[in-house]
Amino acid sequence: MTNASIAWQVLGDPTRRNIFERLARRPMAVVEIADELPVSRPAVSQHLKVLKDAGLVVVSRDGTRRIYHVDPKAVEAMRRYLDRLWDKAVESFKDFAERQEELSDSKGEKQ
Repeated sequence: MTNASIAWQVLGDPTRRNIFERLARRPMAVVEIADELPVSRPAVSQHLKVLKDAGLVVVSRDGTRRIYHVDPKAVEAMRRYLDRLWDKAVESFKDFAERQEELSDSKGEKQ
């Protein structure tokens, strides 16, 4: 399983993010990815190595070709990370709104 903070760092690079998004649509070989991008095959291979080392993609063999796939476990870990952030943000907003309501109520009692 991937570390979500490493995954976000790795996806901070626009080319890697583009490759990851393409692989999210369908598994692909290096040649297919390179044909769709303005970067060389060796550059695509380097980006795929970084994605693989971060646990974001996995590789399978199809004859002599290596087919890259997004690792669903990595996507789930990233989603859990975002869900935790979202939950904290909603809770923080709720606390703020309640404090504002209390302030508003206390001002109304003074008038």
